[in-house]
Amino acid sequence: MMVTQPAPLPAAGIRLDKLGKRFRGGVDAVADLDLAVAPGEFIVLVGPSGCGKSTVLRMIAGLEEVTSGRVFLGDVDVTNELPQRRDVAMVFQSYALYPRMTVHKNMAFGLRMRGTPRVERDRRVLAVARTLGLEPLLGRRPAALSGGQRQRVAMGRAIVREPRVFLMDEPLSNLDAKLRVTVRAQLTLLHQRLGVTTVYVTHDQVEAMTLGQRVAVLRDGRLQQFDTPRALFRDPVNLFVAAFIGSPAMNFVTAAVAGGRVRFAGHSVPLAPDGPLVAADRPVLLGVRPTAFGPPGIAGWPQLTVTPAAPRSPPARSTTRCSCPKSAPGSPSGCRPTWRSRSASR
Repeated sequence: MMVTQPAPLPAAGIRLDKLGKRFRGGVDAVADLDLAVAPGEFIVLVGPSGCGKSTVLRMIAGLEEVTSGRVFLGDVDVTNELPQRRDVAMVFQSYALYPRMTVHKNMAFGLRMRGTPRVERDRRVLAVARTLGLEPLLGRRPAALSGGQRQRVAMGRAIVREPRVFLMDEPLSNLDAKLRVTVRAQLTLLHQRLGVTTVYVTHDQVEAMTLGQRVAVLRDGRLQQFDTPRALFRDPVNLFVAAFIGSPAMNFVTAAVAGGRVRFAGHSVPLAPDGPLVAADRPVLLGVRPTAFGPPGIAGWPQLTVTPAAPRSPPARSTTRCSCPKSAPGSPSGCRPTWRSRSASR
């Protein structure tokens, strides 16, 4: 039997219009969320525990009742549609595999319940199994699989349905660190091959920055920023995003802007001539990325003493500079709230 690779699936955009969810007791899990996902785009919802990201995913899937606002898949309003009529596939944090079924039967179960002919079921399962490297495992039961293999089976079960949207709720959280890196790479390649609109939920900002074409940062049920990983890192819109994005986290220090310079801890750094704060005269909060430190001895850079939290050697003398647009090559950069990153002490 000849098995073809899965073809790119028809993708649908997602639009959330003033979406809200209020639980009993007046708890607003999600409030006035506006979000637009392009067809075929891979976006990530990220934020601390309890920020409402999984609730948003469940409302898109139809597993959670919407309190206010609308959910659109493509141009169709599906706010009140049943989950099975939305043509979405969800991958959960738990693998949710049937323990008494083989890998083949687990992957084909959804198609069987839809009445798909057996020949077509087998064709789809074999094609997806080849893509995910599951062909040798089709006769095994979940108990005989590793965590990474089970996760691939769960993803394969979603793929064989050929949905218009994939929804993934922290699918890698049960895997060890090394395996997460491997499966992340497989997810990226799979999305490039299938081109299906994907919404991925995680609390791990490193995972979010690695996977997402765009990332939505949530806090207390409200959208803080929705942009590319690079823009989130270099141009956060507020203090929360600046502190949350980046590993290690950004350091903050009180400073003052006056006379075209920013002054902090006895140091003075010139601002970019065309910067927004060049004419300001007021206190500011300066954000310094841990990776913004460089080796000592660079002319024009302030000299700072870096003390590691768990020092293994005497504190090192380091230098740092601000990252500003249109700075002359070879001259000290002007200052902006986020700083360009390079490694500090070792």
